[in-house]
Amino acid sequence: MKDFAISDDPAVQAQLDRLGALTLPQGRFGLETIRAILTRLGDPQTRLPPTFHVAGTNGKGSTCAYLRAMLEAEGLTVHAATKPHLVRYNERIRLAGALISDHELAARLKQVLDASEDLSPSFFEVTAAATFLAFAEHPADACVIEVGLGGRFDATNVLERPAACGIATLGIDHEAFLLRPEAGVPQEPLSRIAFEKASIARPGSPLVTQAYAPEVTKAVLDVAMQAGARTALRDLDWSAAVGETIAYRDARGELSLPLPALAGRHQADNVALAVAMLRHQQVVTVSPEAMARGIRTARWPARLQRLGDGPLTALAPGRQVWLDGGHNVDAGLAIARHFAGQPLHLVTGMLTTKDPSAIVSPLADQLLSISAVPAPGHDAHAPADFAPFTALPVGSFADVSAALAALPPEGDVLIAGSLYLAGEVLRLNRQIPD
Repeated sequence: MKDFAISDDPAVQAQLDRLGALTLPQGRFGLETIRAILTRLGDPQTRLPPTFHVAGTNGKGSTCAYLRAMLEAEGLTVHAATKPHLVRYNERIRLAGALISDHELAARLKQVLDASEDLSPSFFEVTAAATFLAFAEHPADACVIEVGLGGRFDATNVLERPAACGIATLGIDHEAFLLRPEAGVPQEPLSRIAFEKASIARPGSPLVTQAYAPEVTKAVLDVAMQAGARTALRDLDWSAAVGETIAYRDARGELSLPLPALAGRHQADNVALAVAMLRHQQVVTVSPEAMARGIRTARWPARLQRLGDGPLTALAPGRQVWLDGGHNVDAGLAIARHFAGQPLHLVTGMLTTKDPSAIVSPLADQLLSISAVPAPGHDAHAPADFAPFTALPVGSFADVSAALAALPPEGDVLIAGSLYLAGEVLRLNRQIPD
């Protein structure tokens, strides 16, 4: 199954099958292939509305959700490209506020795949090209584009003059790709991650960041200087204090903004980055009032999402069931801060490429039980992989439904550790992202 959703539409499924057959040639890095594909398609990436480009380890998807919500609250139409999809591939491409239709999705994927077959494109290159094609053919006032993996070699990194670029929270993830040996790049791991993410910087475009350790900030500044980008660093060029409101401040003045409806204190930091990106660009105007409305209404599924009534939650009656797709240490710490001191049953299905302690360790003192389940379509950690990080026995279940049905009658539930698992949970509970 890999990263490719199954569609009820035969025309879409035919193209998803073609996507599923693609492989990335071993050792191929760079933007030459995506540029060649886009050239054959008439360079649609040069015909986009003002674009907001967001990279980072954690929080970039939420930042994109806030950007879209605030722009739409201003009355603007917005295209958005986010990843990964949770249930349907269509979630990756949002045209003027609505998910791309099956008819157009099939047509765009076929157009790109037909044009690039001899170039051995990757899944991500085809997806980016199809997204740019769709965006270029439909009018909108702005685009919000989430970087996939890294930044420097991400297939979206072909934009020439974004309205603003943003870098969310940084952490260690995807080490095999982002930390592979290479000369002439920072060698300290987090600085190397910053180098990769900051490489979305463009001449004249503001590069807006969160606050990082000094050596990490230096890596960002070095990249920005080489690119000719203007930087806007948190706690230097702008600040945001989180209390009962978000007290935002920059050279243009101060704003008092509401806390977001999305759960987790870290979401206020994602809000602040989105606000800073809007405040440090000069292409699109968004009022403070629209910012406040967007902050309150933004949605972003599978990020500390409390599940509603459905077939899956019915298996755990009388308790809250929470869902989070986080799978690295920073995500685990954010989850632990949100549930500080609250007893929880953990149901987890983590890919074998991820650290099995990432979620378990930060929550260790408050877990009532741990249930290991498969990650749909992927190799997942076995119960024994979690055992070194907990004194609790780790149960093994065939799926989430079986794990929930076996839980004792008291205690809320957290399902976490994989976005692939999160997508399956949303599908089973009939909460399909729209």
